[in-house]
Amino acid sequence: MTRATAGRRCASGRRGRIAAPALAVAVAAAFSASAADFRSTSEAATLLYDAPSVKAKPLFVLGRDTPLEVIVPVEGWIKVRDVGGTIGWVETRTLADKRALVVRVPLADVRANPDDAAPLVFRAEQNVLLELAESATSATTTATPGWVGVKHRDGQAGYVRIAQVFGL
Repeated sequence: MTRATAGRRCASGRRGRIAAPALAVAVAAAFSASAADFRSTSEAATLLYDAPSVKAKPLFVLGRDTPLEVIVPVEGWIKVRDVGGTIGWVETRTLADKRALVVRVPLADVRANPDDAAPLVFRAEQNVLLELAESATSATTTATPGWVGVKHRDGQAGYVRIAQVFGL
């Protein structure tokens, strides 16, 4: 054994193995880091670019309150993914912390209570924007598992299945 490999042994004396507690911590960190972060556009017209520069090719113009999944921030720019899976870059200043959701299925039922048997409040078509009506920060932190409270801009409010929306 060389001097360089001598320090690479774990407490049991075996090389190349990670101790169980260290592995558990690494796995837990990976799962907590995998929670998606979402932000919404704050301007009436937000450009989505193919690279982090105003000189890059513009891909789309996004409207206000469009939810975007944050992939990585880089010096005044954020790499994002939209509901359709398109990946691009937006300027950090064009995003707000406000959370909006967009319907991702052809027709989403918004119910009076978080229950499939609850009265129907309204139906929202695909790509309709909904305001997040509770303080959930992820799909696992909603008040009722599997459901999220939403509000339509017309004032109607209720609960929709999390699987039917994008942005949480």
